[in-house]
Amino acid sequence: MHSNMQKQETIVMSVGGSLIVPDQIDTDFLRTLKNFIDTETANGRRFIIIAGGGKTARRYQDAAAEVSELTSDDLDWMGIHATRLNGHLLRTIFRDSAHKVMITNPDDILDVSNDEKVIIASGYRPGCSTDLRAIQIAERVGAKKVINLSNIDYVYTADPRENPEAKKIEVITWTDFRALIPSEWDPGLSSPFDPIAAKEADEKGIEVAIINGNRPEALTNYLADEDFIGTKIS
Repeated sequence: MHSNMQKQETIVMSVGGSLIVPDQIDTDFLRTLKNFIDTETANGRRFIIIAGGGKTARRYQDAAAEVSELTSDDLDWMGIHATRLNGHLLRTIFRDSAHKVMITNPDDILDVSNDEKVIIASGYRPGCSTDLRAIQIAERVGAKKVINLSNIDYVYTADPRENPEAKKIEVITWTDFRALIPSEWDPGLSSPFDPIAAKEADEKGIEVAIINGNRPEALTNYLADEDFIGTKIS
């Protein structure tokens, strides 16, 4: 019974653009990610990976803002297209194993066969980040855990770059986590998890693990229900 459940396990993973494009495209990270996913899918797991926008999004947003006055929607759309570019990059890397079409509308995940071991998704519409898309997709496929891969080891009580008193958080409730972050979404927001997505995850009872994408061993440990370097929010 247990092995059959293991075979059906679907992992929803949001991959921060800060990992894909920290400045230039990080091929070392992409190679590590591919090796990790290939190993895990061979062990029976299934992955839905949502790509973030990273520096690509920021550069386009900054450039456009220098020339014209932009609305929040303009900035969001630029970010969304950056996630789609990064998503196509991921889909191409996984060309032998990934579903042939990148998912943009979370509802479309319902049309994808369970036999597809790797599915790539991206941003959809303005008003939130790919974090919310990850939560919406998790809800639609019945996944109770979402992995948020970023470039930080932990969520902190404050920004450690600005506040030396900031303490790392290993486990936190959604109520306490939501009290730490802004309540509104903004296209330039720097938050460990999008506030709209946090509210949705809280309401749907979905656990989120924030893990540094450059620590594949932390990912492996989390999936094995062992202690891991990172922050668990539930």
